[in-house]
Amino acid sequence: MSRTSVTAHARLHFGFCNLSLARERLYGSLGVALDRPSVTVTASPADAVDCDHPTVRKYAERAVDLLGVAGADVTVESAFPRHVGLGSGTQFALATLVAVARAHDRHADVRACAPDLGRGGRSGVGVATFEDGGFVLDAGHPTARFTTDRPAVGQWSVPPVAARHPIPEDWRFLVVVPEAPAGPSGDAEDRSMRSAVESASPEPSDRLAGVVLRRVLPAITEGSAERFGAAVAAVGRLNGSWYADEQGGVYRPPAGELVAALDDDPAVYGAGQSSWGPSVYGVTDADRAAAARAAGRAALDAAGVDGRVLVVEGRNRGAD
Repeated sequence: MSRTSVTAHARLHFGFCNLSLARERLYGSLGVALDRPSVTVTASPADAVDCDHPTVRKYAERAVDLLGVAGADVTVESAFPRHVGLGSGTQFALATLVAVARAHDRHADVRACAPDLGRGGRSGVGVATFEDGGFVLDAGHPTARFTTDRPAVGQWSVPPVAARHPIPEDWRFLVVVPEAPAGPSGDAEDRSMRSAVESASPEPSDRLAGVVLRRVLPAITEGSAERFGAAVAAVGRLNGSWYADEQGGVYRPPAGELVAALDDDPAVYGAGQSSWGPSVYGVTDADRAAAARAAGRAALDAAGVDGRVLVVEGRNRGAD
């Protein structure tokens, strides 16, 4: 047994393939792993759980129960903000699980344990990027199994990976994180998702099927950042039609202003909102990275909000 650190990385969530109860599969999400920002969790064997971080402490307590070990001394070494659309919750949960397991010389089946940590109940992108990185399309859940409410914690399976592709080395992702209220989470997110699913028209899902099959997958396969950016931006706009009543428009303010500004900049091939936001992404490449960063800063200025601007690489491997 030994002290173990696990570093897990952010992801972008471009949207779902279907929210309509009229179709056979519910959800089905698309996303990419990012090289940064990241979270690092360190664990050492102990006789009980000791952790100063309230959220991670809960994950550590659950991990100890799942693994059948006495306890762990768990420390958060680095983090990025929660509920901003970059997936910190899943990465924290899984990093904690694996750190505690490795500290006790145990193996943790991340995909099997994720539901017991409350993760993978809708999207499987966070679990899949923790495992192996890359671009991920998951298969969603059977609609008859989920309907408007997901099952109780631990009573679902993480959606299987339907397609995974490496992210080309010269692609870059602009990430703009405005200083704005955090996106919904917990019970508030459950209520918003339930409302969106109950009222979702099947028409966007039929259009999304064509966008994913004829635009997104060919673009990532052929390595075209320009076509990929335009395609995932279309995915985001179609998703926004389902969420408009829940988030105040196709994008959650101030994401709409940021997306509009980035769409007008030639350094950005396509822009959208990641998950519930407020983070906004733009697809670009290494040659346009500096110009894309400037575009992100200009978008914040035009919207009259402060925030953080990053240009990062994709990540084609899982957690360290």
